[in-house]
Amino acid sequence: MRKSGEPVAWVVYQMFLDKKPEAINVVCEQGDWDAMELARPGHYKLVRAGIATEAEAERLARGTSGDAKHHLPRRS
Repeated sequence: MRKSGEPVAWVVYQMFLDKKPEAINVVCEQGDWDAMELARPGHYKLVRAGIATEAEAERLARGTSGDAKHHLPRRS
């Protein structure tokens, strides 16, 4: 368990859910990823590690899903 004030790195990884053909992206703290990988090496696919903020990790995990929609200007 990390102490308050320690810098936290974030990880995005992929996992499969039962009966779903495609993987989903998941975000967790680096320490949690390290423990998961130690317990089940290679079971999950790492997308990226060492991400500075949770918000950045969430954006990476989400891809374009959830991005603001851009509207074309109306023609006069």
